[in-house]
Formats: sequence, C-alpha cells, structure tokens
Amino acid sequence: MIARVQSYALSGLEGVCVTVEADISKGLPSYEMVGLPDAAVKESKERVKSAVKNSALEFPAHRITINLAPAYVKKEGTSFDLPVAISLLLGSGALQTDVSGTVFLGELALNGDLRPVSGVLPSIISARDKGFRTFVIPKENEKEAGFIQGVTVYAANNLKEVVDHLSGEKPLIPVPAGAFSAKNAEKKASYDLSFVKGQEIAKRALEVAAAGGHNILFVGPPGSGKTMLARSLPSVLPDMSFEEALEITKIHSVAGTLGEAGIVTERPFRSPHHTATTVSLCGGGNRSVHPGEISLAHGGVLFLDELPEYKRSSLEALRQPLEDGVITISRSGGTVTYPASFMLCASMNPCPCGNYGSAKRRCTCTPNDIRKYRARISGPLLDRIDIQVEVDGVEYDALVSEVREESSAEVKARADSARKIQRERFDGSLVNTNAEMGEKETRAYCRLDKEGEDVLREAFNSLHLSARARSRILKVARTIADLALSENIEPEHLYEAISYRTYGAELGDIE
Repeated sequence: MIARVQSYALSGLEGVCVTVEADISKGLPSYEMVGLPDAAVKESKERVKSAVKNSALEFPAHRITINLAPAYVKKEGTSFDLPVAISLLLGSGALQTDVSGTVFLGELALNGDLRPVSGVLPSIISARDKGFRTFVIPKENEKEAGFIQGVTVYAANNLKEVVDHLSGEKPLIPVPAGAFSAKNAEKKASYDLSFVKGQEIAKRALEVAAAGGHNILFVGPPGSGKTMLARSLPSVLPDMSFEEALEITKIHSVAGTLGEAGIVTERPFRSPHHTATTVSLCGGGNRSVHPGEISLAHGGVLFLDELPEYKRSSLEALRQPLEDGVITISRSGGTVTYPASFMLCASMNPCPCGNYGSAKRRCTCTPNDIRKYRARISGPLLDRIDIQVEVDGVEYDALVSEVREESSAEVKARADSARKIQRERFDGSLVNTNAEMGEKETRAYCRLDKEGEDVLREAFNSLHLSARARSRILKVARTIADLALSENIEPEHLYEAISYRTYGAELGDIE
C-alpha cells in the first residue's frame, strides 16, 4: 500500500513542496529511502523506527520504501521525521485518515517526542500560498506559527499526540493567533543618546541617517564615543510594521536564531567581529546555503567596528548588497537569494595610532602609514557610505556636565515624522526610504533650483566627487529637508549633506 504525506523543504526563504511517499509491500523486512536525501534525512530511518515503537505503535515488519518527491530537489535537515512516520503508519494501516490537505513538519526523538526545527515560518507561509491550510508542527515552534494568518496550526509534544489527533481520539487545540507588538531598542537604557555627552555634529548625523535609512561612518580617535553612538542607532529607528517583522522573522527562522517570542520585535543589530570570514558575512556553507550576517541584519543595522581591520575581501563583498538590497549566494548546494537591505554603520580610527586630526592628542604616524591604513577601505566602498563624520574626544567638563542631553525618544520622534513623509511620498512603490531611491525617484523628488545646482556643481568639482556621491548627497539632502518639514531642498540642506562627504574626498590629500 502506498501512502502520501505532504511536507515542505526550503530553498533560501522559498518553500518547496515535498511529498513523502511510503510503499509497504510483502517481502523480507527492509527500509530504503530515496529522493536525494542528505545524511541527516537518511538517519531519520533509525529515529522514526525507535519513535514509532516507543510511542506504543506498531512498526511495519515489511519491505519499506520511502520516496521524497520531487527527486531532483536536495532534501536536508530533520523536519521530515514526522511526515515519514505518519506515512509509514498510514501505509501499514495502523492509521486510517485523510491527510491530503495537511502539511507535517518536525524532528523526532527516539522516545517519540517532537523537537523543534528551523524554517517553520517561511515553510508555512509558502505552503499557505500554495493552497495548504492545515499544519502539524512541534510544540516549541507554535509561537512563530501563531503569527501566520489564514491557516490552522496544530502543535504537538510527541508522535502519540499527533496520531491521537489524526484518529480523532484526542484532537489537538489549534494554536492561538499571536499578538504582535513592536518594541524599540530605546528600552535598553545603556544605549540611549542621552548618555552621549557632546558630539552634537555626530548625533545630528545619526538622526539624519535614521530618518532616511542612510549608511554612516564615524571616524575618530579611540574613546571618542564612536561605538556608543553606533549602538544607540537602533533606539532612534522607527518601530517595525507587522509585515517588516514577518519578513525579518523568516530569515531568523531559517537561521535558527529566533527567540522565545516567536517573532522578531526589535530591529536587528548585528555586530560581527573583524575576524569574520566572507562566508559568515554573506552567507553560504559547505552544502546548504545559510543566511549570513548581512541578511540577519535585514531591516536593521550592520555595525562594523574598526572597519579597516576587516579582511579586504569581506568588505568588498558588501558593495553589491549595499546597492541592490539583496544578496545572491552560489554554492555547490545551490543558488539562493536572501534579502539584505540594512543600514551599514561603521567606525574607524583615522590612522594606526588613532590620533590623526585630533585637537587633543598628537599623532605619531608617518604620512605613508596613514595612507596605507586608510587604503584598507576601498574608494568604491567608501563611496557607498552616505554620511561620513569625523569625531574628536570630549572635554572632561562636558563629560561630567549635568546639562540634559536629548534622549533617543526625542530624536526618534523627529525621525518618525520624516519617515512618515517618505511613506506618503513613495506610497504604492517598492521604495520605503530616501536612501532606497533609484534614479527615477531621485530625479522626481530631489529637484534643485539654480542656486542649489550651483552649490552642488561647486562641491562636485572642488571635492572631486563621483556620480554616485552626487546622487547620495541629493538623497541625504532630501532627508534633511524632510526633517525640516520642507517641501523643497534648500541650499542649507545641500551644504549640510555635502559636509558629510568631505572626509572621503580628502583621503588622498594627506601630506
């Protein structure tokens, strides 16, 4: 007898329907599995056999063939344990019910318990889009599944509960719908702008970056507050919508990094060490293609501290995602595309000793040392960073001053107002922020009058800017105008935007 049970595999964030077929026929007892399974799937034979027996169910002592169709798709992971067990019970006649419209996902322990698996949320979303409405998953995955609308999900602790549910002896209760509530990193009181003393220019630049979704680089000596400024950035970013949270959660579900909430409620803040490899940043692996740090930072911030210390190849790999907002990874295990629309926030010292340009400390580096140090950051990568701010140390009196600094909540309120203007401006398009504007949107929404064109032309020629730099200055100026609630980009908005590009333009002028 042949029994068929539906399950799902993942290729990146997209689900692929997998039909688990069990053929139980007469002959010497044997157990074969076909359909391009990897080692983890092949090992399910022993897990399923022990789980069935230890659940007080009869394992068929016949010739068993399990086929995972379509056979040309590589099957990976342990999520096929449960559908394989159900197909065996159906094929042997131990379970008699119609499961044609139900999708099963879950790993089995030897005693029959169901263990959580990664990628449940994107699998269910893909299956729902293909017409499936009923799902059976492990209990520990129920929270993430509860946020998916239009489906009925049953969460079980073990195989026996699933069998009792399907046979009608003891039906499971559907997973209740989850209530989404976005949180903001301002709740992490240690990273609030109110604790950053001085650095008014840097804080203003951070506000502009948050308001328009722009990449930002802080350059300054050690101890000037670069890292604290960067870690305060999430506290001024706007709260996520449910749709954004769901998209971000899909990535973290595949990576297996979801927390107890079952859905990502705060914008991601990823800070990989400078020894991180290109694969860990971009994603990949020996066989399967897993999301990397830049995809895990999607919708949030990727913070690279001490930027010149990262491998050149790793930094250059960021160039394409910074432009396109996605990354396509090709490995022997396949080719997948992951979202990678993140804000790049980076910090660096101006020279090896860290004191070049400081008004408070003396630099001991030679001009050649400085040039070599700064050359670790390529011009094309630097060109993609919209805002480049130089910071210096803070005076002692400013550090101990009782003067109240603006809190993240106050800055966030202004950034939210600017983001609201952008949502209305780009309503109905794929663009969400000023930083994401293409040439078409830039021409439509960043028009300059004659005075503005003269200002930008002078900056373009004197600072030796590239066409990309000109475009990014216009986008930053558009954000500054939005913060000022101005419909048009005025010369003062352009001057401020241009001031955020002078560091990159002066890299070759060290003497």
